[in-house]
Amino acid sequence: MSGSNGAKENSHNKARTSPYPGSKVERSQVPNEKVGWLVEWQDYNPVEYTAVSVLAGPRWADPQISESNFYPKFNEKDGHVERKSQNGLYEIENGRPRNPAGRTGLVGRGLLGRWGPNHAADPIITRWKRDSSGNKITHPVSGKHILQFVAIKRKDCGEWAIPGGMVDAGEKISATLKREFGEEALNSLQKSSAEKKEIEEQLHKLFSQEHLVIYKGYVDDPRNTDNAWMETEAVNYHDETGEIMDNLTLEAGDDAGKVKWVDISEKLKLYASHSQFIKLVAEKRDAHWSEDSETDCHGL
Repeated sequence: MSGSNGAKENSHNKARTSPYPGSKVERSQVPNEKVGWLVEWQDYNPVEYTAVSVLAGPRWADPQISESNFYPKFNEKDGHVERKSQNGLYEIENGRPRNPAGRTGLVGRGLLGRWGPNHAADPIITRWKRDSSGNKITHPVSGKHILQFVAIKRKDCGEWAIPGGMVDAGEKISATLKREFGEEALNSLQKSSAEKKEIEEQLHKLFSQEHLVIYKGYVDDPRNTDNAWMETEAVNYHDETGEIMDNLTLEAGDDAGKVKWVDISEKLKLYASHSQFIKLVAEKRDAHWSEDSETDCHGL
């Protein structure tokens, strides 16, 4: 039960922000010392909110807990729906799952379809920044090579992000990673069958090589509530020579407004917990991150 004794600094901030995304709903305020469920707080009075788009009953959403024919199997695989958390068992209270990271000031599901964990996958596609002669570029201060990753600008909030998305019911994470990257960064949904085949071949080359699982688990996300939360698996696929991605044209599609290669450094301001994932990639690849040699001592 990570985080149940109180939120670590920075680990549970976005999940307490108001207004709730896509609405004017204000969360009940939760001070840092009252985040953890082990801290008694009898006067805790969270706001109830589930978005109309979720209540409409799309195929990616659960019914309301109160519906008579809904018997979710929490903490296990429930038919095609994965209700297990990457962080271990979560508590169920009054029939509702309880956010393992603590209180958020809001109950219900907000914009999230599933009660409990809502699983996403974040593909981090990287290459080395090179000069016109094809040589890797070194950062003048850190002396390390500069890594680039494919970023999309989200249409919903305008922030730059990893081109990830939700895992469909019954879908393997590896398939989600490839599908989301194709849809958001290559606009694969709008391509002809011949173009789709070419994209598929190049993506197969990229996604079938060795990769690094950067993070698995709970994500501090502005959509989280006391009863529904985001979890992700962030995976780095690195194009060492740059040749695979040279054959693919970046083109924004689906939820993306823009797409481009972005230089990785600590100056990046990214959506949700994405900056933390990118920092971990830079560390694992021994790439440039900071101009300050001291920052390696600080936590995420």
